[in-house]
Amino acid sequence: MPDVASSDQALRWDALAAMAPALIDRINGPTNAQANLRLFDQPEASVRVTLYRDHHAWCPYCQKVWLWLEFRRIPYRIRKVTMRCYGPKERWFTAKIPSGMLPALELDGRLITESDDILLALEQAFGPLGASMLDRRVRDLRQLERLLFRAWCIWLCSPGLTERQDHKAREQFQVIARRMEAALARGGGRWLDPDAPLAEEPGSADLVFVPYVERMNASLAYFKGFGLRNEHPGIDSWLTSLEQLTTYRGTQSDFHTHAHDLPPQMGGCWENGTAEQRRCAAAIDVGEGLACWERNRVDDDIDAGAAALLALEPVLRHRLTLMARNPLGVAFDQPLRAALTLLVQGTPVLPMAGSALGLRYLRDRICVPRDMPLLSGRLLRQALEQTAAFDSDVQPEAIPSQHRFDQDPRPFLTE
Repeated sequence: MPDVASSDQALRWDALAAMAPALIDRINGPTNAQANLRLFDQPEASVRVTLYRDHHAWCPYCQKVWLWLEFRRIPYRIRKVTMRCYGPKERWFTAKIPSGMLPALELDGRLITESDDILLALEQAFGPLGASMLDRRVRDLRQLERLLFRAWCIWLCSPGLTERQDHKAREQFQVIARRMEAALARGGGRWLDPDAPLAEEPGSADLVFVPYVERMNASLAYFKGFGLRNEHPGIDSWLTSLEQLTTYRGTQSDFHTHAHDLPPQMGGCWENGTAEQRRCAAAIDVGEGLACWERNRVDDDIDAGAAALLALEPVLRHRLTLMARNPLGVAFDQPLRAALTLLVQGTPVLPMAGSALGLRYLRDRICVPRDMPLLSGRLLRQALEQTAAFDSDVQPEAIPSQHRFDQDPRPFLTE
């Protein structure tokens, strides 16, 4: 056990605030979940688009449109809406869109829903990103994505599968995954976009696949003990190409967020109970990640110290609300500062007695990329878990699987 500093050695809030980095330029800087306006160094008068997406920056269909606008560098405004899984839908939005459907987009005053219809409208207005969505080759790829989605759902969301049925569902999924790999190979191995196999950035055909392949990678590890990237090197190479791009990383979520936000959205996700599945789920739950399965190969090129400091700003900004919503209430102050001291200085600090519950409660509610980038979120989860372990093995109540009302954004929106 490492040497642990006494509880009074936790950094004070003013010292932590002094270490926080300057805010990034959310309007013209790198892709980020916190922006309400994106201009790409163009005048605000040029904005023709408003994107309505979820507060949590998690909705897969929103991610598809979000990525298209970012890669195509189209100036746009963002208005954020609560997904029903997290809390009540805003009345101003249901007055505009009675179904409450996300994403929605206004283009020159015209309201459009359905993510593929939105992409079609955007490319008609601004030109395609790679090959057109109407290109026969892209239409075929869009159909392949739906086949992959269905095979994933059958495996992930079918309760009560026997070992034989689980194996059969895995085989059926892998048949379609190999078809995706074959499509990548035909395009040169880097992108699916048939018009840009050697380009530095993906095209629309790739963006159709991104949201759910990202979620497949996380959920199949957590619920099935299946390493998508190990089993399918072509998909691994494609994901690696994406992870080298700051635009993609600005929208990328982590295994923990996906594993616990998917079940209420999908109507349930079911473990197969193998030893490997249990190992993977346990590692994800404590923020360890899964080495090569959750690898973001650029992690090695990112300064871990800088990534840790990025986690400070949202915690500092929301610390009073975090304490108000924590099981420990105001008593969460010292344990939180202890965890942050470990995060930014590498110095283990003894938390106050009985604090494990509160530390793990926050560990389970970091939302990537809403709160911070993937590596920052991973490091903060680890610091919270390691600090909790100095107190006890006590675990909070299980994360809800029927909803995520514990993630209701409303208390944080005025800060």
